[in-house]
Amino acid sequence: MERAQLNARQLLVLAILFEHGSAMVIPLGVDARQDGWIAIVCGMVFGWMLFFVYYLIFTYYPLVPLTSYSQQIIGPFFGKGVALTYVLYFLYIAARVLRDFGELLLTFAYPETPLFILNAVMMMTVMYAAYKGIEVLARTGELFFFWLCLTGIVGLVLVIIAGLIDVHRLQPVLEEGWKRVFKVVFTQTLYVPFGEMVVFTMLFPYIHQPEKTKIVGWLAMFLSGINLAAMMATNIAVLGADTVSRSTFPLLNTIREIRVANFLERLDVLFMIALVVGGFFKISLFFYAGVIGTADLFRVKEHQRLVYPLGLSVLLLSIAIASNFSEHIKEGLNIVTLYMHIPLQVGIPLLLLLFAIIRHRSSFLFRKQEKK
Repeated sequence: MERAQLNARQLLVLAILFEHGSAMVIPLGVDARQDGWIAIVCGMVFGWMLFFVYYLIFTYYPLVPLTSYSQQIIGPFFGKGVALTYVLYFLYIAARVLRDFGELLLTFAYPETPLFILNAVMMMTVMYAAYKGIEVLARTGELFFFWLCLTGIVGLVLVIIAGLIDVHRLQPVLEEGWKRVFKVVFTQTLYVPFGEMVVFTMLFPYIHQPEKTKIVGWLAMFLSGINLAAMMATNIAVLGADTVSRSTFPLLNTIREIRVANFLERLDVLFMIALVVGGFFKISLFFYAGVIGTADLFRVKEHQRLVYPLGLSVLLLSIAIASNFSEHIKEGLNIVTLYMHIPLQVGIPLLLLLFAIIRHRSSFLFRKQEKK
């Protein structure tokens, strides 16, 4: 583990930037149609429960990351298998998010530029951040955070001033009841972005004030969930549920509709910069978790030695995972959710928590008997 410390404010900023990341780009919860914003809020609530599981395991092993305490809980053989699985998962998701933002830039700004070049430029900045360490990344997040908040507020104000919002497009609410909403929650919005907070199990040991971890995590998820829900509601109110469901990047399409006094228009370029900044932090945190997890698993003293080979692997993987963007999205909605998100965000953490409770109670009873 790198010798570094994060305070509660830095953890909050990193978590909020991470939660927004690719969630601002993809049509999150769109299968619930006009109730997509409700699916996001429900995903946040169930995401709180998952985060509480991650926090409880952390309270048993406050000084080591997931890749270490998995070996302590279930033994070195199976524990190393679990640790390696999470390392590969973090690196793979970093590659998927990198592909998301490469496609975004390719579609809206650089249609003649090869995808590999766009991904390579983004990945070089991510590798540099990982090389410098988590403290540098956290301080960078603090610099960008308030600018991104200001951009979001200005965007919402301009959408309202332009008269684009039609609340009737959000109706009828719960037209088909809760069934469709919960189907979207348990297939999409619970896992992306809220379940992805599992990556912070690799960062918890860096926190200077561990007693604030639970509150800060919940607060970050609440603020992110409310903002993402409001963003989706705005997209639907501006574009309509049908258009949002067909749109690859609905937020940018909404911003493109802004025209104020025939002067303020074509603002999508400015907001695309904000989206790329959010994507940078999400890729960086997944990549950094993969790097320090590899260093911890294979006993590499300096994680910097692993940044460039793993970074090159993520870059190549981002190109190889799908032949086109439609295939990439389909793979994410079906294969990744079923075979990666559900077991690694829900199943294994619950089992690790169960075994951790059993081990600690057994140790407590054993010590109690020794004293007698």
